Amino acid sequence: ETRDGLEPGPLRDQGGVSMAVPKGKVSKARRDKRRSSHWKLAAPGLVKCPKCGADATRETDTMDTFLCSSWYYLRYTDAHNDKMPFDKELNNYWGPVDQYIGGIEHAILHLLYSRFFVKVLRDAGLVDYDEPFSNLLTQGMVIKDGAKMSKSLGNVVSPEEILSKYGADTARLFILFAAPPERELEWSDQGVEGSFRFLNRIWRIVQAFEAVLAQKVTEYDHSNLSEADKDLRRVLHSSIKKVTNDIETRFNFNTAISTMMELVNALYAYKEAAKEPNAGLVYEAISDLIKMMSPFVPHITEELWRGAIDANSSVHEQSWPECDEEALKVDNVEIVLQVNGKVRGRLTVPAEATKEELEKIAMADANVQAHIGDATVRKVICVPGRLVNIVAK
Repeated sequence: ETRDGLEPGPLRDQGGVSMAVPKGKVSKARRDKRRSSHWKLAAPGLVKCPKCGADATRETDTMDTFLCSSWYYLRYTDAHNDKMPFDKELNNYWGPVDQYIGGIEHAILHLLYSRFFVKVLRDAGLVDYDEPFSNLLTQGMVIKDGAKMSKSLGNVVSPEEILSKYGADTARLFILFAAPPERELEWSDQGVEGSFRFLNRIWRIVQAFEAVLAQKVTEYDHSNLSEADKDLRRVLHSSIKKVTNDIETRFNFNTAISTMMELVNALYAYKEAAKEPNAGLVYEAISDLIKMMSPFVPHITEELWRGAIDANSSVHEQSWPECDEEALKVDNVEIVLQVNGKVRGRLTVPAEATKEELEKIAMADANVQAHIGDATVRKVICVPGRLVNIVAK
């Protein structure tokens, strides 16, 4: 500031004209920053106020804070280029950005500025695409006690407390599981505790199969499986298919975690049902579970992987599991039997049964016959794999 109440402004390089900004137009934080020793050292030097001729400090912070962030992703494609901002061929190879994730407050700030930048660069012939980002995900806010979690409101949760009591993986798992990423997340201490219990369930089931996993059986005969084996393998590959889709396509991390909870339940059920566990199947199911959980809880999965699967490699270096569609097929399915739209029974039938076969099975059911009575069957509606509805009057 000068004695005239003017904020020192930037000097134009051409003509040497100094510009001043009226007092109050620059925030106190920025004035304090200029007064600091670091800022003084960074300033090019003292200039004269254009109004009174008194000494003034040159202003060098003249660009909006979003200026650099409006194009930094372009620089990332050629970060060490000292001849130009970026090489066009390299940028066209890597760009545009596949996924943009940001808060809703950026919709009229960074997101909008970035689009303007790219359109100008496109017109200048520096990039060959029209939009900087291919896909947008607007993340929700964290809510606690009915309000946005904020230091100013005093309703923040200390990360140190959670880390010391539960560990970082529990915090990560709760945040990803509590709500879809685009929705508001209501902070819940009970939810954190629940996430911690689930991680302990994973740890215990891996330890329960420790002796089986130690055999390192990585292959097994898919055609020679017990009913318990088939059930577990079907749940495993169904989980792989759904988790992969939830992560890659839908960004529904909460449903991906829910699916893996079902897989853990299936492993516990298999432990009780299988008299002699299939070592190859157990190894596949446990190792694939750890792989799928690793993006969500990287620390515990790394420890489980090295302890139970391979001490000489990292889970984070493994290939993602692939779904075997053959494993999803079932031999038998349960169908609903209806008479005039009302449920009158359920039957387990071959999965490949035709409509004609289903009709015969349904008409032969004693309970169905009792509800038809003396009525005349007018129509039979068969939905393979789901239901048979007999219309009688």
